[in-house]
Amino acid sequence: MAHRIETKALHAATEADETKSRQLPVYRNTAYLFDDAEHAANLFALKELGNIYTRLMNPTHDRLERRVAALEGAPAALALASGTSAIFYTVINVCGKGDEVVASSNLYGGTFTMFDAILPELGVNVVFVDPTPEAFDAATTDKTRLFYTESIGNPSLDVMNVRALAEVAKKRRVPLAVDSTFTTPYHFRPIEHGADIVVHSLTKWMGGHGAGVGGIVVDGGTFDWTDEKFRLYNEPDKSYHGLRYARDLGDLNPVAFALRMRLVPLRNLGAAISPDNAWQFLQGIETLHLRMQRHSENALRVAEFLQSHDAVEWTRYPGLPGDPAHENAKSQFENGFGGMVVFGVKGGKAAGEKFVEATKLFSHVANVGDAKSLVIHPASTTHSQLSEEQLRAGGVAPDMVRLSIGIEHVDDILEDVDQALKAARG
Repeated sequence: MAHRIETKALHAATEADETKSRQLPVYRNTAYLFDDAEHAANLFALKELGNIYTRLMNPTHDRLERRVAALEGAPAALALASGTSAIFYTVINVCGKGDEVVASSNLYGGTFTMFDAILPELGVNVVFVDPTPEAFDAATTDKTRLFYTESIGNPSLDVMNVRALAEVAKKRRVPLAVDSTFTTPYHFRPIEHGADIVVHSLTKWMGGHGAGVGGIVVDGGTFDWTDEKFRLYNEPDKSYHGLRYARDLGDLNPVAFALRMRLVPLRNLGAAISPDNAWQFLQGIETLHLRMQRHSENALRVAEFLQSHDAVEWTRYPGLPGDPAHENAKSQFENGFGGMVVFGVKGGKAAGEKFVEATKLFSHVANVGDAKSLVIHPASTTHSQLSEEQLRAGGVAPDMVRLSIGIEHVDDILEDVDQALKAARG
């Protein structure tokens, strides 16, 4: 029986273990017993799949991975220590020295810095382009190995036309990776629109309570890695018995991307999620659909309020008719438009900073996706490493205030926004 997403959030990967516990347990252990020498050798040689060491996999991790894969409609996923490690491992699991990534210019500040300053030091060049399929197509060369974008840009809130970009990726024979943190599977499932890889920061709405840090990479099983230009998949891996990941995995070939990420970046670089954090995220996902519905409803009300307020210079929210992102969002998203709103206070950067300091219900933190409402001034914090030119290219105005709208009563949220705007203007 094919369950709907609300049911999957509660029931996917919940089969009982030998204890018959109805709640999923936390496996706080490091290593696992082998039956005998042959069993141990078979596990290390990939002749059998099973638990070896928690850095590689853990039963709690496995439940989280299978549940998120089910929500995305994908065959495999890999949980990691953070959203940042999920992004980094996605790139290095495809690209080596001399390869290129084409990426949207309106990325989250930490991702932009990774792509702009760190990856080039490793020999991977990143070409930043406007978040349009045409710009990606024009920037593609014979060195391009990956397209990377966000479903909703952070913090500009531009919305990529993923289906159109996927068509370009297929024409160019490169995989498309989409960071879908801001939408979650409740609003948008990129694989259904042609993407090959999905990245989430579990720290945000998937967990939903600011209680843990983690990330996950979802393998759609849709990309053909046997193309010889993907040398990491077609040349023998000398660190793994000469294995060619695109050709020697048999029934596992469709999830070569996820399996290679587990065996190479995760095994050897070690950004393993903790079992406790994995368990926390499993609890959060059970109420994902309820929270996302309220986040979206509240965010739309806040955006409408800001749009009509005489102390506000401009407002961006994909759910607002007339917003530059609205048509793309309306044609792709389900059940709402997410919980993020950005705006500019009349009076510029100084007024924006006053607004942040004047809020009482909102928490001034460098996070989004909490059940509680959050606020920050991106240009001076989350995106402060970017130059003025890079800030403009990423859609980060000096006066921008970023709101992550929580699930409190919307009237309480609106009252706090209104009093903070009055304080900023005064």
